[in-house]
Amino acid sequence: MVIDARGMDCPKPVTMAEDALSRINEGIVEILVDNEGSAKNLTKFAKTNAFSSETVQEDNHWRVKIVKGYPCELPDGEEHKEPEKDLFLVVATDTMGKDEELGRVLMKGFFETMKAYKELPNTIFFVNAGVKLTTVNEETVSILKEFDAMGVLIFSCGTCLKYFDLESQLRVGHRGATTNLVEGMKDSQKTVWIG
Repeated sequence: MVIDARGMDCPKPVTMAEDALSRINEGIVEILVDNEGSAKNLTKFAKTNAFSSETVQEDNHWRVKIVKGYPCELPDGEEHKEPEKDLFLVVATDTMGKDEELGRVLMKGFFETMKAYKELPNTIFFVNAGVKLTTVNEETVSILKEFDAMGVLIFSCGTCLKYFDLESQLRVGHRGATTNLVEGMKDSQKTVWIG
């Protein structure tokens, strides 16, 4: 299968590759991209998901081959272990950067990329305008529902929901309090704050 993702900005080539690979048990998906950054992101995506990959530059584009399946056996006594992750993500805004329209696109892209790379935190706490992402932003609500189904704990600040008059519109996760925020930062190995 060949996917022509030339002219598309990240994370679109990665999400297209993820979608194509999710439909097959084993096989090869080739993705054509027109910039080196997208080629590197596809290679990283493949490595994160334990797929083999090969990148070849051809004229003015890159061809990234991702192989799914055809498992190799590990030597006797060895087991594949996923690295332990303990990340607490705090999202205090509904946009990334100063331009609101671009910021909404970037925020959606951020969550899509996390999903594609399967780099999910244990817990996400939405605070301040970030609560709009769990209530009125249809695009992020649908992605966050997938995170919830994958076991990510999602909280939205109750005071913030009340401030923005969004208490009755919480669509994903749970109403949270500052105790969830403080405990999350204390109990997690790493805290990342956006906003």
